[in-house]
Amino acid sequence: MKLKIIVPALAIVFVGLVSSCEKDELNDNSADMNASIENTADLSSNKQSDNTKPQGTLKVVDLGVAGNFAILSKTGITSVYKSSITGDIGTSPITGAAMVLECGEVTGNVYSVDAAGPACITTSANMLTTAISNMQTAYTDAAGRKTPDFVNLGAGNIGGKTLTPGLYKFTSSVVIPTDITLEGGPDDVWIFQVSGTLDMSSAVRVTLSGGAQAKNIFWQVAGAVTFGTTSHFEGNILGQTGINLKTGASINGRLLAQTAATLQMNTVTQP
Repeated sequence: MKLKIIVPALAIVFVGLVSSCEKDELNDNSADMNASIENTADLSSNKQSDNTKPQGTLKVVDLGVAGNFAILSKTGITSVYKSSITGDIGTSPITGAAMVLECGEVTGNVYSVDAAGPACITTSANMLTTAISNMQTAYTDAAGRKTPDFVNLGAGNIGGKTLTPGLYKFTSSVVIPTDITLEGGPDDVWIFQVSGTLDMSSAVRVTLSGGAQAKNIFWQVAGAVTFGTTSHFEGNILGQTGINLKTGASINGRLLAQTAATLQMNTVTQP
């Protein structure tokens, strides 16, 4: 009689143990599944983070139609033969007669508001009006950028320096007496705000490294710009006053002048 009572009791204990083991196994499987889901979510989150990594906040200056030109001027372009200009050139509103150069010095189009000037002139007054307006808007944009990364670096003397991407503000003139390097990637942007003049000494070079591109470099200059003999420059010049290149100087960039651009056996290459 006692045996009959013990056997059912043992059966109940056995069933309870089996049920408990199955429950623990289910809990373990559920935990593993949750961990797997969390890991997948983490991987997805990391992947999204990599794809949306910011590339910098400084935006290029929009040149508009002015960006189609290697040299654009409101009051004239002159050259001491022989300069070599790769890219379009143009003047407006002044007459084409203010472009004093030979057609053979330009690999590109020569635009004017009228038929005066070099024999190779193409008349396009409306387009030039737009280009000049865009040039002035670009100057205002560059001059108005806020929160500079560097203010009056080197007290205006940037010779010998390696310049990283960013916004540079100078409340005085800027001189480049020795070589400088602009170091950054192909999408990086440099904007230089210069309230005075910009002068680069003879035989001095601006060099790009790390994939930096001249098309992403903007020099907004209120005063006159002067490059010494056989010097080399990189970037777009937005000049409120004259841009003057002395004998043998070269630039990989654009000369966008609200007055005149003067050349003396120079090389100008639109980037």
